[in-house]
Amino acid sequence: MTAIDPVLFTFLNGSDIERLELDDTEVLDAVEQGLLAQGHGETVIEPRVHLTPDPAFNGHFNVLRGYVAPLGMAGVKIVGDYVDNYKSGLPSEMALLNLFDPRTGMPLAVLDATAITEMRTGALTALGARHLAKSDSKVLGHIGARATSYWNVRLLDHVFDLDEIRVHSRRPESRAAFAKRLADDLGKPVIVTDDWKSCVEGADIVVEASRLERPEPLLRTEWIAPGALVVPYGTMSAVELSLTDIMDKVVVDDWGQCRSGPFGALRAHVESGRLSEATLHGELCEIVTGDKPGRERSDETILFWHRGLSLSDIALGAAVLAKAGERGLGQKLRFS
Repeated sequence: MTAIDPVLFTFLNGSDIERLELDDTEVLDAVEQGLLAQGHGETVIEPRVHLTPDPAFNGHFNVLRGYVAPLGMAGVKIVGDYVDNYKSGLPSEMALLNLFDPRTGMPLAVLDATAITEMRTGALTALGARHLAKSDSKVLGHIGARATSYWNVRLLDHVFDLDEIRVHSRRPESRAAFAKRLADDLGKPVIVTDDWKSCVEGADIVVEASRLERPEPLLRTEWIAPGALVVPYGTMSAVELSLTDIMDKVVVDDWGQCRSGPFGALRAHVESGRLSEATLHGELCEIVTGDKPGRERSDETILFWHRGLSLSDIALGAAVLAKAGERGLGQKLRFS
């Protein structure tokens, strides 16, 4: 590079990403590539950090950082998590993803990562279920109607072609709108339930994506059917301490992310010693690469806890950036 060469990077806004119309397979494949790189030891994952500007705002920022060698990209995502944003007509989670050349540190792209966060979270739920749920799973009980919830259900249905989808969330208007969107897009009925028990009891796959202001054990262990897969990932825990006692296997996306920090569905389980490196079956990446077994019997009851990985953001961001380049979308901005 000479002194007069400009340094450019690509900016993709939310409209650009929406116009790409990524399909389910593209999303799943991209996130799986991140898991494979993680499983092969070709990544760096820095522990996420948090910024809480003021407790009165009822929200915080998550900062996720990582490097994916096969993609030749490093990335930093900053995502706000604000519980009361619905009152202002805003998504609870809005994000920016910065992608860099790891060899030089130069910026490659800045992406609106709000949709990327939603898609990669749903993909991680679905990929976990592909390996850990019963192959003939047909009944889903889903708690929560946050933005990531849509992609949880959509991609789980893509993998399993579900017969029965039950949804519940705290606000009646949000769960009704959520169910209608799903029914319209999936072309099948979606059952709206008035309480947690009727939503999850006896389901083959249970996803807990609630938005609580403080930990509260609303998901009862006794409702979980033998052989079920449970995927809790609320910021504040909604599960009983006894939940891990009935599990044949507990799998996480990254133990380094799960073992520390102030948030997470199983934070109390880690702090009490119920979940530790000794009791953990493994990380999802180890199962994806075949280094550890996933589900081995139909009667195994399994829990998959994912905190969300920078690797998934980078992998899906790279796929989005490549497709945008093919379509001529995005703006080239001058850095220097």
